[in-house]
Amino acid sequence: MRGWWQDLTDLVLPAECGGCGRPRTVLCDRCRTALGGAAPRRVRPEPEPAGLPVTHAAARYADEVRATLLAHKERGALALSRPLGEALAGAVRGGLREAAVVRPGSGEPGGPLHGDRGPVLLVPVPSARRAVRARGHDPALRIARAAAGALRRQGVPASVLPALRQRRGVADQSGLDARERQANLAGALVVAPGCGRLLREGQVVLVDDLMTTGASLAEAARAVRTALRAQADPGADSSISAPAFVYRGETWERCGEQRNGPAHQRAGRRSGRSVGTVGAHGADRPIDVKCAAVVAASADSFEMSRN
Repeated sequence: MRGWWQDLTDLVLPAECGGCGRPRTVLCDRCRTALGGAAPRRVRPEPEPAGLPVTHAAARYADEVRATLLAHKERGALALSRPLGEALAGAVRGGLREAAVVRPGSGEPGGPLHGDRGPVLLVPVPSARRAVRARGHDPALRIARAAAGALRRQGVPASVLPALRQRRGVADQSGLDARERQANLAGALVVAPGCGRLLREGQVVLVDDLMTTGASLAEAARAVRTALRAQADPGADSSISAPAFVYRGETWERCGEQRNGPAHQRAGRRSGRSVGTVGAHGADRPIDVKCAAVVAASADSFEMSRN
């Protein structure tokens, strides 16, 4: 009973700051600034895996930020999900803002962050089942839900669509280099049944708590693109991974919900060049690009982006 009461107390009044250990605060002002005080930046790992979407991060994975993420992920400091979600929301907005400046391959304005481009669908990279069992929660999913709430409070229609599943086991990523991680994750993810059509309903943004080599995000992007390709053209070869495209629609919070409305026309984008439009309510609309966002990325990824 004493241990149970201590766990409950820590959820309400955490024993210490997740970043620096200062007593009786979820996250002190100094650590909160380290986490989300700077403008989100585009990040690129080296080597950059094929198919990695344009990715923005809120902070470098070091010091207080690293400690905060580990406290949430490994030690179950669940109260940290809100500040981590707010940092992730900033990275999502950074990615959407960049995508809105110019439509890829067209030179035309990309339009607002939302509106007629559809709601924002945050699709978290799933943790392995054994990791979720060991931790008692899925960190990326929990942070994504907090980020969606933060975005809605900022006027951006956002929801979480946990569409991805692991279809085979993967080895522990620790100790693997970039190429080994890509090989380890190749073909490991799939879109859950019933979620393919839901991915067409908005602007898909892949999210995770951390990016190191980018292998997980690249594999998640491949799985989503394959599902979208199959939805757009059921006769297409699903083994070919086309670059991502998303569709206008309504917001969904989970898989399995049904949608009524006009069928969407086939659309696609190859090699950064828009090659089609999507019909929505009788009007053709340019294809949106999918981006990715993470709370933190390695310092090297920030340097590669700057160069």
